[in-house]
Amino acid sequence: MEAWDFFGAADLNKINKAGYATPRGGDKGAYQNHVYRNNKVIVPFEHLDYVDLTQYADGYVVRLFPDQYFESPGVVRQRFAETGSPVVGRDAFVLYRSHASLEAFPPLADWEVRWLSRDGRPVARRGNRAVDSGEYVLRLSNAGATRPKRYEGPPQGIFAPEYAPAQTNYECQAMLSWLIVHARSSPYTTSQALHLKAILDHSGLLGDRLERAGVTRNGLSICPLCLRVIDYEELHKSVDFSQVDGLLNAALQVEGATRSTKVNLFHLEPLVYEALNHRPTSVAWGHATCNTLLGQRHCYSLAELQEAGRKIGFLDEDDELVTFGWISEDFKMIRSPHGAVWVQLSDDMSADEQAASFDATQDRPLAPPAAEEHEQ
Repeated sequence: MEAWDFFGAADLNKINKAGYATPRGGDKGAYQNHVYRNNKVIVPFEHLDYVDLTQYADGYVVRLFPDQYFESPGVVRQRFAETGSPVVGRDAFVLYRSHASLEAFPPLADWEVRWLSRDGRPVARRGNRAVDSGEYVLRLSNAGATRPKRYEGPPQGIFAPEYAPAQTNYECQAMLSWLIVHARSSPYTTSQALHLKAILDHSGLLGDRLERAGVTRNGLSICPLCLRVIDYEELHKSVDFSQVDGLLNAALQVEGATRSTKVNLFHLEPLVYEALNHRPTSVAWGHATCNTLLGQRHCYSLAELQEAGRKIGFLDEDDELVTFGWISEDFKMIRSPHGAVWVQLSDDMSADEQAASFDATQDRPLAPPAAEEHEQ
């Protein structure tokens, strides 16, 4: 029995989904989809140099593309003979994504397609005690009558940035449940959530932390980017991008065709390979449109920016500095004193562009925001 079992079916489903790893287009990359985050992960070979593999307590496997593993047909690159390198068939597999790559770098003669067994018997699904055998996986799309679609080999693991240990994943679900209870017009009361409160209090996840992080305001759940109060009905209503400046192209959708809701899982810190950022201090509910605008950026709260003390402003006609908000050190977010937000949409900023905001601690000018920004 879970601490949020008093929820209705729709909310239980939303909390369950928040606990799943769900990469878009995951099947093409041999990813598992809609399984809990405490599962074996796939680590792309190109990320190995800056990933701490010990953080994946539930196991990992390294994904190699054929041209990464082979120097030429049948010739393995020297790197894979070195001590400590991933071993295909043991802690690595080769993923063929196109017919061309299969023809250019065919599997070695003694290789076989990956398969699963449990207690010595072949099984169709990954699960407890399932063991991987084989060296490669095929995810070949249809390329005409002579090159049909070929999907061979089971999913190998989840998208690594979405990984979370079981306890962490549970605490994230508990936090998100608490925020559903405290959405405006929620059908639930705090008295129904006393077990939830005890769990979160025990882990030090409540108190004024939520207000400072911009996850709640006056006890009500808010979107961490735009700071608008979350209405309970938004958790289940379909999103409509047509009302959002800068996202008009996203509005070309058939009514009812999108499965995204107005409010969905929101991470204050982006999910990356270098760190495990799916944790209870980084999750909230936020608007789908705000998620889109934020992209892979840290969502700075007003309190964070004020503490950093980097004010931003402009010179008026009398050369007097007029400040109107605070800017993050990476120049990617500005907030006004009331929380209005500007988000940098382009990461292409020159050094000259990073020169005219105002550091309140040193009383000196810094840089104006980039041209491509959006006020929410």
